[in-house]
Amino acid sequence: MKRKLTSGFLSVLLLVNLAACGTFTPEGALSVGAVAPSIRTKKLEDVGGDMSKLTTYRYPDERMYQYSIDEALALGKPILVEFATPGHCTVCDKQLQMLKAMISKYGSDVLFLHMDQYKNPEAFTAFQVKGDPWTFVIDANGKVVFRQAGRMLYGELDNVISQVVGKNGNG
Repeated sequence: MKRKLTSGFLSVLLLVNLAACGTFTPEGALSVGAVAPSIRTKKLEDVGGDMSKLTTYRYPDERMYQYSIDEALALGKPILVEFATPGHCTVCDKQLQMLKAMISKYGSDVLFLHMDQYKNPEAFTAFQVKGDPWTFVIDANGKVVFRQAGRMLYGELDNVISQVVGKNGNG
């Protein structure tokens, strides 16, 4: 009996830890195939260049804050929207570090947007995201072609993006 209680307790503890960054409940988020919501979100220009008004990330890349979601959709390019709030999520910090390398590789073909829950909560609501990190890839027609809760590995995300832009993921 004592062993069952201990394993039950550990199971609950594991679930609580998984839910801490929101990677536990992917059911409610905007589905693959859905049209991405065209909403106005804050961008660098809107906050006079003050990155602290856009993100809790320690080392932000200004290329992720050039467009509002509605503006990015209007450009007709693939978009990666990263929902990450590093102010309370260490996994989010790692995810944003990886995206910097992705921007260097795909920045001319894909728009990269970072949404921080503390700074652009309306984006979390519109995409039905609870917790973070979440990665959404939207095609040039504005449809969600990929979504993933939790941290991704470079190779996983590289494969997704290369398929969307029609490039070999190795080059």
